[in-house]
Amino acid sequence: MLAFKRDVDTLPYVSSLLFDFATGPDIIRLLAVPVFGWAAYRDIETRRVPNRTWLPLAVAGLLALAWDAWLVADAAAFEQRRFAVQVVLSVGLVAPLGYIFWRLGGFGGADAKAIMTLALLLPVYPAFFVGTGVYPPSGNQPPLGVFSLSILSNTVLVGLAYPFFLAGVNALRGAFTPAMFIGRAVAVDDILSEYGRLLETTEGFTRQGLDIDALRMYLRWRGVSFEAVRANPDRYRHPLPTERNDPGDGSIQSDERALTDGGSVADGLDSSEAAIRPFDAWGAERFLEEHSAYGTTPEELREGLEVLTEPDRQSVWITPGVPFIVPMFVGLLLALTFGDLLFVLLGLFGAA
Repeated sequence: MLAFKRDVDTLPYVSSLLFDFATGPDIIRLLAVPVFGWAAYRDIETRRVPNRTWLPLAVAGLLALAWDAWLVADAAAFEQRRFAVQVVLSVGLVAPLGYIFWRLGGFGGADAKAIMTLALLLPVYPAFFVGTGVYPPSGNQPPLGVFSLSILSNTVLVGLAYPFFLAGVNALRGAFTPAMFIGRAVAVDDILSEYGRLLETTEGFTRQGLDIDALRMYLRWRGVSFEAVRANPDRYRHPLPTERNDPGDGSIQSDERALTDGGSVADGLDSSEAAIRPFDAWGAERFLEEHSAYGTTPEELREGLEVLTEPDRQSVWITPGVPFIVPMFVGLLLALTFGDLLFVLLGLFGAA
């Protein structure tokens, strides 16, 4: 170990380097990189990140904080107060923001857990000594130095760049449409292998199209394949009131469901149920009475099915969205190697 005094612009208190690279707490915090990388991959592939992903990082965060508190106990009073403010702002402000945005529907559960984990694991700026340099560079750090806030601001900037990237890709393909900044075209036959939301209705473009997860849930609930529905929509537009399947959670699967209502153009509901319920095209209301399907409405489900079963329809526009953990992972990497993008940009305009 090499004893040294941390510079106030890089490290906030007296400590020791391990392997001439970083302090013990900062080495622990590097666990965030592989875990968030794996979570970002899972978010792209499945839009689902297991809850168990975050527990090891939360434990690591508590250990790093305890170690930091022990180290800072020998520092000057100013550094102790600065450390306390950083931790309070990170855990007391950033973590609740993740929960609040989840409650408001702005984030998924995994996104909220990721933010709360970052707030606990990375409240203070780390310092990694590589060669003659230190990362993140001290000149790219805001004065207060709440690292989780820097990661979130980087995440927002990365997310804002995505629509322009998407528009550029669509422009290169010659796809100039109102949806070119938020979506892409996919083959209708491949729709079940995608995640996202339809951007089309029978009347044109919309931001409130059918969630493809809800479509997968609906097809599993009825026990029919998308190919069968697309080949004969009139048959399946009139469902029979028979037993249904467990729809699952809408994730992409390769399983086969044995049950099917078969559908019938002529019959629709049986006479006893028809007396108490109006005709329910596609069985949308019945399905959504039993399953919320991510807030899908009967109108969205019916409209989406009508679009996807149009006889001459070969492709459809969808918005894949940006899984929030993906730009968060990029924001984390940028924060570790470069620092706070927003702080640097504001500095260029003399506002920081």
